Amino acid sequence: MHPIIIFSKMDFSQSNLFGYIEDLQELTIIERPVRRSLKTPEEIERLTVDEELSDIERAVYLLSSGQDIQGTSVVANLPVLMRQSPAETLRRVLPKIREVLHVAGVEMQLTAAVSFLTVLQEELVSIHTYSHSFLHIILQNLEHRDAGVSNAWLETLLAVIEALPKETIRHEILNPLVSKAQLSQSLQSRLVSCKIMGKLASKFEAHIIKRDILPLVKSLCQDVEYEVRTFMCRQLEHIAQGIGTELTKTVVLPELVELARDEGSSVRLAAFETLVNLLDMLDADDRSQTVLPLVKSFCEKSFKADESILVSLSFHLGKLCNGLYGIFTPEQHLRFFEFYKKLSTLGLQQENGHNDNQLQLQNLEQEKKYILVRKNCAYNFPAMIVFVDPKNFHLELYSIFFCLCHDPEVPVRYTMALSFYEVAKLLNSGVYTIHKELVTLLQDESLEVLDALVGHLPEILELMTNAGENSGSENKLLSIPDLITALTTAEQRAATSLKWRTHEKLLQKYACLPHIISSDQIYYRFLHRMLTIILTNNVLPVQKAAARTLCVYLRYNRKQEQRHEVIQKLIEQLGQGKSYWNRLRFLDTCEFIMELFSKSFFCKYFFLPVLELTHDPVANVRMKLCYLLPKVKSTLKIPTDKHLLQQLELCIRKLLCQEKDKDVLTIVKKTVLELDRMEISVDAFQKRFYENDLLDQEKERQEHLLLEMEQLEKEKQQNEGRSTNINNKIFEKKRRDSKTSSGLAKSITLSVPGSSSATSAGKEDKKSKLVRSQSFSTQALHPKYSTLDKCPNSATGYTSSGMGKNCMLSFTDDSFRTHSSGNSGNAAFPSSSSSRNLFNSTDQKSNGNKESQSRKMSIKSRKSNS
Repeated sequence: MHPIIIFSKMDFSQSNLFGYIEDLQELTIIERPVRRSLKTPEEIERLTVDEELSDIERAVYLLSSGQDIQGTSVVANLPVLMRQSPAETLRRVLPKIREVLHVAGVEMQLTAAVSFLTVLQEELVSIHTYSHSFLHIILQNLEHRDAGVSNAWLETLLAVIEALPKETIRHEILNPLVSKAQLSQSLQSRLVSCKIMGKLASKFEAHIIKRDILPLVKSLCQDVEYEVRTFMCRQLEHIAQGIGTELTKTVVLPELVELARDEGSSVRLAAFETLVNLLDMLDADDRSQTVLPLVKSFCEKSFKADESILVSLSFHLGKLCNGLYGIFTPEQHLRFFEFYKKLSTLGLQQENGHNDNQLQLQNLEQEKKYILVRKNCAYNFPAMIVFVDPKNFHLELYSIFFCLCHDPEVPVRYTMALSFYEVAKLLNSGVYTIHKELVTLLQDESLEVLDALVGHLPEILELMTNAGENSGSENKLLSIPDLITALTTAEQRAATSLKWRTHEKLLQKYACLPHIISSDQIYYRFLHRMLTIILTNNVLPVQKAAARTLCVYLRYNRKQEQRHEVIQKLIEQLGQGKSYWNRLRFLDTCEFIMELFSKSFFCKYFFLPVLELTHDPVANVRMKLCYLLPKVKSTLKIPTDKHLLQQLELCIRKLLCQEKDKDVLTIVKKTVLELDRMEISVDAFQKRFYENDLLDQEKERQEHLLLEMEQLEKEKQQNEGRSTNINNKIFEKKRRDSKTSSGLAKSITLSVPGSSSATSAGKEDKKSKLVRSQSFSTQALHPKYSTLDKCPNSATGYTSSGMGKNCMLSFTDDSFRTHSSGNSGNAAFPSSSSSRNLFNSTDQKSNGNKESQSRKMSIKSRKSNS
């Protein structure tokens, strides 16, 4: 297939070329009058306003003789004029606006409605003045022929009613409403009256509503136009709340029952939704005798004769089922649940090869309706868990949950992702059963679904982890690999898309992972990825989110070697990077380091690398550093960090003396003044820094705890290796001795007591140690854990017999437990190393005694034979 070359069909001969030029000239001739018509001298003169006029005079002039666009501009500027000179605006500008609105177009009318509402909301005049000057203009324009304009003025009036006193409402609004709600008035007038009555019901007492408003309500509920009946039906909820339970039962409920059987589908729909919203106000008798039969009738007709109510029924089904739960018989309970199951797969029967009800997707509108029904089922899924009982989830609802999470339409899966956290909370310890669906939604092809799920991702993962721990470690360990793969896949898809906000949100939520998975898994699967994002991504919020999450990972990393490696990479690749952009991100990262780590940690690793950027060749980097210097200085403690303070002062002097960029020099001078006003904290506690010092001390304790936990793990591994070597040597020695003694004394049965049990016990002991070591290494550090008090002696000092003379440490149930001693309240974090050494040394002694006894027995047998 060859490409089509358009120019091959064009003739560039001299005659044709002149023809093309003439065509271009004709186009320019046609265009010139258009340009000239936009800039005629007459129009320019008409649009020109004297610059010496005041704002009020200019507004009056433009409203009197200006064009519509100029008048609209004045109306939009009305709140500004009211702030500057309210008296003059009310006296001169507002009457002109009132005159213009009689003949104004739609745009000016809409602008006026918004401006009037702004004046009310900002309280630019008193409510008395507002009702005297603005209310009459609003009421005059309520019945505008354009529906959009009428609704705009109606919304303004409804907001005004909230602020008006009762007497003003009675005289200015309620009394005229009696005549405007009559059948002889226009349709627009009656529709407006319906909404106003719903609003007035919250402003007056029940007896006034019964006397003045309820007769009008009954009249409008029986109106000949179905639009009026629909509007009035939707206001019955507000009227019921105003008149109370008794009048609702005797007046409102009969009207709703009659409207629910109306010939107009929109009226029936409004009656159904109002009934659902009024369930809380109805007693058990009304629910069972009135509401339940109507709901059953709606459900039966929704698939046959009245599909218009199907979408609304699916949306309110959860509220209906739980609102009527107490009056359901077991048969009715099952019937409504089956109805929900039917709705949750509506429109999918053809795709699955099933078509029980012969429902054909005849057109696109019907298909959209079915998608909306399934979306509403997803919205109501948490309510259906409550209806069925979370204990029955796996048997009754899991298949529906699976179908909704795998629905072919994005809106359905999006709604399931939004409600996933609610589902997880309701399932509680049984949440591990929906782990596969979590992985599925994390790997969904639509980023909208991922964005909806990520909102509560930390809480969901925490529930998953806790449920795995409660149900057994086996389930937890099996679920983690799939989860890690899904999380990495989700991040990569977000990174390759153009939706950087979703990517940023995802990276922020991934900061929860240290409390979910092990430190090694984070290091190998996530930490380096965060560094890559900082170095390669072009979106600043994404880079900052990755930098903060990386600092959180570094904060909870369990191995000092890995921490040093990450710190070195941050300094070399960011702080000393070739791109100034990377060096700016290094300063952002340092801010997060100061937020998450102790002052001593920052001073030890990052203080001097930050100061090196005072010599950076790029002014923006030096400028950002100057803004950061006050925070840098706040990390110092005197006298411990006195040498670092001297380095900071030296760098500031160099900046003051050598800086050539004017903007940077200005910021340096401001920073110097701020630094001079700062007070440096000392090593001892001070009252004004007490809270900050306590927080910093807690951070420092947790950092020391990480180091000591790592030391304990190393000691455990060394002791396990040492005990293995000793046991191997003892076994070889026993084997040689047994061969020698068996040749000398065959009649004597030589055996080591309890050797088989000791071997099996040794294997079990090794397994338990291995499990303890694994659980210790995978346990994420959490602030709830207590701190580790340093032992007075070294943890590595042992005697020749293998007995540990240092402080005794032991593990209990693979978790840290604090033991209070006296009033100190310090926590002892135990280790099994000393107890293991004690066991080994005792075992060696017992084995030595057994060997000496066997040798004595062999010597006695020799003497007796001789």
